[in-house]
Amino acid sequence: MTPQRCFNALLALAGAAALGALTTGEAYGQFVGRGGHTVIPDSSIEQPEHIGIQVHTNFRYFVPNAGGASAQFSRRVAPEQTGGPPYAGYFYETPASIACVYELATTSTGSGCNPNSVTVNPTGGSRAIAIVDAYHYPTAMSDLAVFSAQFGLPAPTSANFQVIYANGRRPSVNSDWNIEEALDIEWAHAMAPSAKIYLVEAASSGYADLFTALSKANSLLSSANPGGGEVSMSWGGSEFFWETFYDSYFTQPGVVYFAAAGDSPGVIWPSTSPNVVSAGGTSISRNPNDGTFQQEFAWQSGGGGPSLYESIPSYQNAISTIVGTRRGTPDVAADADPSSGVWVYSYPYWYIVGGTSVAAPVWAGVVNSAASFSTSSQNELTILYANQGTTGITAGSCGPNEGYIAGLGWDFCTGLGSPAGESGK
Repeated sequence: MTPQRCFNALLALAGAAALGALTTGEAYGQFVGRGGHTVIPDSSIEQPEHIGIQVHTNFRYFVPNAGGASAQFSRRVAPEQTGGPPYAGYFYETPASIACVYELATTSTGSGCNPNSVTVNPTGGSRAIAIVDAYHYPTAMSDLAVFSAQFGLPAPTSANFQVIYANGRRPSVNSDWNIEEALDIEWAHAMAPSAKIYLVEAASSGYADLFTALSKANSLLSSANPGGGEVSMSWGGSEFFWETFYDSYFTQPGVVYFAAAGDSPGVIWPSTSPNVVSAGGTSISRNPNDGTFQQEFAWQSGGGGPSLYESIPSYQNAISTIVGTRRGTPDVAADADPSSGVWVYSYPYWYIVGGTSVAAPVWAGVVNSAASFSTSSQNELTILYANQGTTGITAGSCGPNEGYIAGLGWDFCTGLGSPAGESGK
């Protein structure tokens, strides 16, 4: 066990002991106002030798200050909170609160989209979403069942959820990637609960194995049943000059591809591919006293900027004065700040997770639920940019030296903005 893994394990034990001994109300009363810190897992840290060879995840998790307790909450959930968070009082995002903020479900007036009071989830979805990730996630089905039961979502079955080994053999297990895969399948399911979810597991986080997994995902989504859908990729890496040779992996007819834009200043591939919808990050601001939604900002750590190697695609011609002759990212955005993170269950803990790894499956689910099913990513992006208005995320900054400013229309921090209902994607 690496020092980082050992440290995380100790945090988990501390969290289970501290929170497991309290009722949900006591946990809220003692801990909710104490702030916390963010943990970046090993899998989300890129080393120089990884560039062009191996990808990294794009998630991090938030650890509330709780007298030594970690964000890795004890396994115990609160059955009486079905439809709401596993621990009462915290203002981290649930499927219903995200649906409320992004106008994906009808919620009672005056709720303020408070995660503790809203319970109306999205109900759409059809065909399929393929989640492409690395390594084997042994508790995928049971963890998705816990998540679904907690938030009142349809239970996973062999008919609507399937794990696929990309090269025909079960990969090895990587505990950090387990959290990534939990995030991806749970939040794609949350946004499009009636869509079938494929979890396509690559043998490793190397590009060669992930391309094998992409080919498998393309095959699954090109069949007569489901006949198209979305691919979500929450991984990536720094750009490399031969990346353009691999853009053809994202051209399966009837499939729209989504990729995380990254969790640090700058751009990553495959987010920069012109054949991919790049999903950037935002922060959701809530009143610290009552949890009421206040505003959405650009997430300071979100990736974005002009590509080094990808030329501007035609659908971005309208923003050429901003991006110049290069492909600009992101295209769209959604909640990615760990401080306003989403609940994720990966046995045996509940996590509060952020990063643009959240935005990619959320957007894949929203587009699936909208049932437009574009013939390609480029077609979907052409529609998105053609509908560009003068709204969007209008506050916050990101990028090197916080040099990019969010504003009306498209920008390097949040692209065209976050979802505004299924018809306003």
